[in-house]
Amino acid sequence: MAMRFASAVFLTLMGSTVLASAADVTGPYDPAPAAPQPAAIDYGGADFVFELGIEGIVDPEYLGSDDYRVLPGVIFSVEYLSLPGLGSFGGPDGLGFSIGPSFNIVGDRNVDDHPDLTGLDDVDTTYEVGLKASYEWEHAEIYGAARYAFGGADGFVGDAGANLIARPTDELILKLGPTVSFASADYMETYFSVSPGEALASGGRFSSYDAGGGFKSVGVAASARYEFTPDWFLNADASWDKLVGDAKDSPIVETGDDDQYSFTLGISKRFSLDLF
Repeated sequence: MAMRFASAVFLTLMGSTVLASAADVTGPYDPAPAAPQPAAIDYGGADFVFELGIEGIVDPEYLGSDDYRVLPGVIFSVEYLSLPGLGSFGGPDGLGFSIGPSFNIVGDRNVDDHPDLTGLDDVDTTYEVGLKASYEWEHAEIYGAARYAFGGADGFVGDAGANLIARPTDELILKLGPTVSFASADYMETYFSVSPGEALASGGRFSSYDAGGGFKSVGVAASARYEFTPDWFLNADASWDKLVGDAKDSPIVETGDDDQYSFTLGISKRFSLDLF
């Protein structure tokens, strides 16, 4: 009797173990299993994802000025673009290689508003349009941009830089790093040269000067970006640029300041479009 009871208990335990194994075990036992990975983020079929917003800008009244002004600005950036037959650019995590548009506006220089510039020609607002390329890792990035300028100044202008990146939370990104900018001779001439006629009209305030192309400034830039609710962002930027080379040596800059500061604060929203 005791032998039959022990056999029944043994068979019951073996059966339970086999059933448990069939239900719970899906692969070889791993003493240190990897943490489960989240599902890949996608845009739900959207082909074009971009940000659009507004910002306030504090920057010099003209290149080389020691006076500052407050202007409104527009925020626009491309986060993701998928083109049939060409592939996709960018992505939800922002990592890796990306390419997108680059814009900038340099406000006009009106001599009537600046008695120190008496004798110089006015310069209309300059518009800059081009491309920006970057490569971003988890905690660093490098980037470069080249733009064509038209309006007040013609020519080419661009900038490059690198950033260290901190991500204290999923919603907050902080960046800090060096920058360098450059410009063609036509662009530099508009903002930093003094023609013989201008020198004469200034009554001797300015001497004749011919600025060439090349490096325009070096500096440091910092930014903070906070997603305070899904698809809505607060953006803050600050930069210091030191005019160098022919820009720094310009008589126009000597009457102002070769240290140029800029601050921006804005709000933007992410939009997604299904184009194709």
